[in-house]
Amino acid sequence: MRTLSEPEARQYSPLTLAFLGDSVYEIEVRGALTAQANCPVKRLHSEKIRYVCAAFQARAAVYLQEQFTEAESAVYHRGRNAGGTPSKNADPADYRKATGFEAVFGYLYLIGDQQRIETLFRSVWENREALLDGSRGC
Repeated sequence: MRTLSEPEARQYSPLTLAFLGDSVYEIEVRGALTAQANCPVKRLHSEKIRYVCAAFQARAAVYLQEQFTEAESAVYHRGRNAGGTPSKNADPADYRKATGFEAVFGYLYLIGDQQRIETLFRSVWENREALLDGSRGC
């Protein structure tokens, strides 16, 4: 896929950005978990679910808000306000924040800013235990 300019990427629907960002974020989580240990896949999957769910992503979004650039903040708010249908297990408020969080990762992927993706992910990952303590579980 070709890298888009920031104006081009901002033209994408926030739900489309979130669709892509969900995968971008998940691959970062999978990579981080795999780097920690060569574990059975079932254990890796169980760990992944703790971090790739609306409750955790909502907490991560709140944590990252002060770190977002102006453009990222705008994308986050568009994603958060986009609507969509939460899964039966997700709190609607958490779902909206998680959608905004994912939209930021999708936006950064489209503009080819892997370094920024890694910076934001690292910030979340390094604080994951504190963020898990505050989530209602997935």
